[in-house]
Amino acid sequence: MSATPHLNELGEFLKARRAELSPRAVGLPDGPGPRRVRGLRREEVAGLAAISTDYYTRLEQGRMPASAPVLEAVAEVLHLDDDQRRYLFGLAGKETARPRRRTLQKVQPQLRRVLDDLTSTPAVVMGRRMDVIAWNPLAAALITDFAAVPDKHRNYLRVLFTDPAMRTLYADWRKVARTAVAQLRMEAAKYPDDPRLTGLVGELSVQDPDFRTWWAAHHVAPLSVGTKVLNHPVAGELSLEWDTLTASTDPDQQLVVWTAEAGSPTHDRLRILASWEADRRGAGPSSRRT
Repeated sequence: MSATPHLNELGEFLKARRAELSPRAVGLPDGPGPRRVRGLRREEVAGLAAISTDYYTRLEQGRMPASAPVLEAVAEVLHLDDDQRRYLFGLAGKETARPRRRTLQKVQPQLRRVLDDLTSTPAVVMGRRMDVIAWNPLAAALITDFAAVPDKHRNYLRVLFTDPAMRTLYADWRKVARTAVAQLRMEAAKYPDDPRLTGLVGELSVQDPDFRTWWAAHHVAPLSVGTKVLNHPVAGELSLEWDTLTASTDPDQQLVVWTAEAGSPTHDRLRILASWEADRRGAGPSSRRT
């Protein structure tokens, strides 16, 4: 551990880094009218880091020390690289747990092969924090074009809350979204110090009052099985059962599939959607994965 914390220097460093980031860089709207400060506001950084504005203000003013988890969360929000992170922890008199490379999960080969074989069943692979790390073409046609979503934003919960199309796609969006928040709560219990998860929660808490309310309720739910009704713009109304398969080689990866009983109207409409997607691509389907 370092000697005496340099709290004033730490505060100046945070202010300088905050001034370099635009709201758009962290997924926030620019808002109406000109901004009175350069970069992010203090309350925006605090919200994204899931700490109080008063706490963060005191950090910038050099009036109080910060714990290692808070420093991790703030470093993630401010997009600090490894050198900047080490410098921040040094000023605070703390030791970094390890360098953060922000590497993305890679889909397990077994799950990738399953995805490649599922040509008439929508399926995705979810990783930590409910990140979507792989999908097949029919899942993209059913939910959204995941390839068009930037890697760092390719998270099921984030898409659910930030893409306006999701609110009309799901017949009962509020129920679906509330359940997804409870599922993320289960993830948070497994990885309470994950700065990316903390950043996701902070971002959605700032942007969406429903998320903020449901997160504060502390309900939990497993990612297991269920039923969803979708109003799809091409296939029409679909009543789908979803199930999950956990990879034995990586318990943090789960294959999620949507199915319908053979001969049902939804089953027939899924086949039509699969044919439409194949025609649209003009070539054989292939899984997209990071």
